[in-house]
Amino acid sequence: MATKLLLVQDVENLGRSGDIVSVKPGYARNKLVPTKVAVLADKKSLRMQARLQEERLKKAIEDKKDAELLAEKINGKTVTTIVKVDHDGHMYGSVSVNDILHLVQEQLSLTLEKRFVHLAHAIKKTGVTEIPLRLAEGITASFTVKVVAEGAEEEAETEKAEAAE
Repeated sequence: MATKLLLVQDVENLGRSGDIVSVKPGYARNKLVPTKVAVLADKKSLRMQARLQEERLKKAIEDKKDAELLAEKINGKTVTTIVKVDHDGHMYGSVSVNDILHLVQEQLSLTLEKRFVHLAHAIKKTGVTEIPLRLAEGITASFTVKVVAEGAEEEAETEKAEAAE
């Protein structure tokens, strides 16, 4: 039997502030209610619903503006990382979401949240990979991660220098 709750805060994969949701009793009792993310949906809390939805709309407008600014700043940008490879060209380790967040912070001076990056699995090959982002309020963006082998970046720089001469 499901328990009806009024969400006081946004809960990922469940609902937004002001929504009335049905969840299993254990999830409500052990997680949502004790952390004050939701309250039981009764007559008193239903009066609070309109106010919560109004606040959510204001926050959504603000979040959308912030997400659009971030999307403009990051769309089409490229970050580069240098990795160690064995003699066959296979990477030691991989480039994970945390590594990508660190690269963006370091090279582009932008801060992304981990939940924005939608990477199915870590990057395990050298080359160029397009990283999709799903920002707040449905705004999408993408940027490129270039994974270069440790010795190859020196060769690429010498080729650029020779081409410039």
